[in-house]
Amino acid sequence: MLLLKNVLIVCPSSKHHNKKRDVLIKNGLIEKIRTKIDAPKAKVVKIAGAVLSPGWLDVGAQIGDPGFEHREDIHSVAAAAAAGGFTGLAVYPNSNPVVQSKSEVLYLKNNTKEGIIDFYPIGAVSKNCEGTDITEMYDMHHTGAVAFSDGSHPVQSNGLMMRALDYAKGFEGLILNRPQDKSIAAKGQLHEGAVSTALGMRGIPSLAEEMMVQRDINLVEYTDSKLHLANISCAGAVGMIQKAKAKGLKVSASTAVMNLINTDEDVLGFDSNYKVLPPLREKSDQKELIKGLKNGSIDFINSNHTPLEGEKKNLEFPYADFGAIGLQTTFAILNTHLRKHFELEELINFLAIKPREVLHIPVPEIEEGKEANLTLFHPTEKWQLEEADILSKSKNSPYIGDTFTGKVLGIINKGKSNLY
Repeated sequence: MLLLKNVLIVCPSSKHHNKKRDVLIKNGLIEKIRTKIDAPKAKVVKIAGAVLSPGWLDVGAQIGDPGFEHREDIHSVAAAAAAGGFTGLAVYPNSNPVVQSKSEVLYLKNNTKEGIIDFYPIGAVSKNCEGTDITEMYDMHHTGAVAFSDGSHPVQSNGLMMRALDYAKGFEGLILNRPQDKSIAAKGQLHEGAVSTALGMRGIPSLAEEMMVQRDINLVEYTDSKLHLANISCAGAVGMIQKAKAKGLKVSASTAVMNLINTDEDVLGFDSNYKVLPPLREKSDQKELIKGLKNGSIDFINSNHTPLEGEKKNLEFPYADFGAIGLQTTFAILNTHLRKHFELEELINFLAIKPREVLHIPVPEIEEGKEANLTLFHPTEKWQLEEADILSKSKNSPYIGDTFTGKVLGIINKGKSNLY
């Protein structure tokens, strides 16, 4: 048994929302929620100022297992997710082999079922994520895939994307695409703008994203299917998505945490950990992303967790691979830098509720008799990220040494807890 004492509950669907309560958890279920609970045999967690919310879900993390276990494996990504407050991970298919049949879906489900984290496989849209031939999405759907995407490989073929949307419509499936036209992005290293010009490096124009966003919206309108536009980064794309939603199209969108906090100006120091996809853009883009979250054009925020070994990142900027880890720092970054724009309830909506609604995964409830799928955190506790604190196998984070406000205390899920 676990007894959480005097925690502030933040869960808009609960009758206990914005109230301080004792919460008793037994055998993986919320047994009691009261003003005061006495349970002599329970392990008691009492931390002044602690907040309890539904467990958070991250969409689109790269987990490396199988095939790239030197970057990340199931155990290390689960530890990083738990430390970051996430009880669930909807993971991209870019492993080796690619998650492209029911065998790979079952591998992921069977190898994660005993752990504290819920893993939700995202199956590949095309074989080997090469953008040529469609996978057996129907079989993967019935085996447990929650959506379909080529992950870090945006679907370039118009015809393939149209056929994928049409195919998925038959079983109410969801296609995810990270929009970037590679023929326009070419070999760009960072956002195309004043900074790329000053550094003398080839840029990735916003047009590369905008062109594919408009294409995908047109295909959704034609097929009447469902699409999620992942990791939106530029102002023009936000406006297109807002118009698509106003027309009633089945479009949703997300943005990555680093694109809300950092800009291309951070690249001036040539720290390769700021080399990510989509690239960090300008402050004007950030303002539109925040506005898009406010007005519902963008549905949620994700970590864009992309672990890479030192041999791929500790290089001169033009030669380093794209990507940064983010599971352990997503909430802390948002709480530190964006609380002037968003209330705590809104952040929980972006981290716990909207991701599940988009993927049609049941949202955890904080009510008696319900399964305990919970995140406990302290919104005002300050802490510093040290490399030794990173539980991912890869350490490619630009935030090592930074001080944050807002610390995850632990999670509770599947009858387990990592609360200290």
